[in-house]
Amino acid sequence: MHATLPLLEVTDFPAIRRKTLEILQVNLGYLCNQQCLHCHVNAGPKRKENMTRETVDEIISFLNSSDVTTLDLTGGAPEMNPNFRYLVTEARKLGIKVIDRCNLTILSEPGQESLAEFLAENKVEVVASLPCYLEENVDAQRGKGVFDGSLKGLQQLNSLGYGNEGSGLVLNLVYNPQGPTLPPSQMELQSSYKKILLEKFNIVFNNLFTITNMPIKRFGSMLISKGQFEPYMTLLKESYSESNLDGVMCLNTISVDYNGELFDCDFNQMLSLPIREGNKSMHISQLSKAAIEGKPIVIADHCYGCTAGQGSSCGGALEE
Repeated sequence: MHATLPLLEVTDFPAIRRKTLEILQVNLGYLCNQQCLHCHVNAGPKRKENMTRETVDEIISFLNSSDVTTLDLTGGAPEMNPNFRYLVTEARKLGIKVIDRCNLTILSEPGQESLAEFLAENKVEVVASLPCYLEENVDAQRGKGVFDGSLKGLQQLNSLGYGNEGSGLVLNLVYNPQGPTLPPSQMELQSSYKKILLEKFNIVFNNLFTITNMPIKRFGSMLISKGQFEPYMTLLKESYSESNLDGVMCLNTISVDYNGELFDCDFNQMLSLPIREGNKSMHISQLSKAAIEGKPIVIADHCYGCTAGQGSSCGGALEE
């Protein structure tokens, strides 16, 4: 795999600083039942990295002593971590909103038969990846049979109330472009998704999030192999919108890797650009004692991916 950090380190991206911490995004490991072309984590079935119970307990301890309102769980497939349900249960006891970034096919994996019911019982918000409503596009990006498995997962969630008005069970979908292009209008694409999924498959959901592909890890390596890295970076830079700076997710979010180390965002985590206290990277066990508000955020050229066009964050477009 081609290294992308050497191509991103020198940057003219504007300096930004942290605001109040509201969201803790935790990567529970890189193990996944899928291996997607656009994956910036390089997750897959052969990855061994998984967060331990000890680190999970340190996260719970921090949540108990902080003003964080949202726990955002990601991976890999976060549900494949044996401590996933324990962490969700403990966070919900503290009254914290929990988001599960679910690839949908995990719901039908052996041993996960009760997962959908668990998520519903704990009122976990599901953010589910569905990069297109066309079978050939999804399977080309995520693997053969993934589209059918995703539809089954969505229908299972719908049957429990997810996506239904008044249920209190939120189901959001995520769209990623197929290649080195910016996402289309989030609102227009959401309308198309809702219409087609309802008419063809009787599937409903709350919101669609469009997310720009980052030029790092598996996707970045693919761009380099095809000679598309520089043109894609040019596209991101020429599409830069200063107004998006006020909404980038790193302002109020910290990303925690499977070892408990802290990063300004999930993308910095994948590039090994940690938050530092002096010369040492910071750990979740140190976070409650650290004054991070106002601290500079670690930036590189990939940050243009969050500010290009309508903007991009874990919650979708920053502006329409």
